[in-house]
Amino acid sequence: MLQGESQILKLKLPAGPFKAYLFDCDGTIADSMPLHYIAWRSVLAEWKCEFSEEVFYAWGGMPATEIISTLNQRHGLAMPVEEISRRKEDLYFAALPQLKAVPEVLEHIEDQFGQIPFAVVSGSTKDSVVASLESLKILDRFDTLVCAGDYARSKPDPEPFLMAAERLGVAPECCLVFEDTDMGVQAATAAGMASVKVPAPWERVRFDEPLLSGVRE
Repeated sequence: MLQGESQILKLKLPAGPFKAYLFDCDGTIADSMPLHYIAWRSVLAEWKCEFSEEVFYAWGGMPATEIISTLNQRHGLAMPVEEISRRKEDLYFAALPQLKAVPEVLEHIEDQFGQIPFAVVSGSTKDSVVASLESLKILDRFDTLVCAGDYARSKPDPEPFLMAAERLGVAPECCLVFEDTDMGVQAATAAGMASVKVPAPWERVRFDEPLLSGVRE
């Protein structure tokens, strides 16, 4: 491979056939986790609230309000949950011009689009998911979006994935889940669905795409 040439890792899918694909959004469809982390780090710094990158990725799929509430409990803080969540979202939206798709996943979206139904199942708000997918110009690929606020129990509970399967009218065992976090894979397994794990950003570094400054340097 020549220096500067893109390196795309192929995702190996489990044996099918599958009647629907369910995708997490952040870190799965959209290479947005570094952008989200920079936004978190910026807004939490005002409260001197520690939020390591390791914990951030471990909590992938957890709604922002749950993250803030958990951080408050861990660190004895009283951060206003809705205000911090809103400000973090605003910082993420401001960074959207930098957003790119995860090519390993986009390949499967384009290959199966129009053949089987797709859903997004995310711990982010619907506004955030729509903004990300619109920025990538692929919002029209998805038949339904299951986002924070749609379900009572978040990943690793299977409820979000089961809700998506019901909306698509496809049996859980006929769905394939694309996820980048252990929490998401656990939720898919609990829902009786097969899954494929999407590599983390630092596992997908390509010669022409350095990671954002300050993240996994």
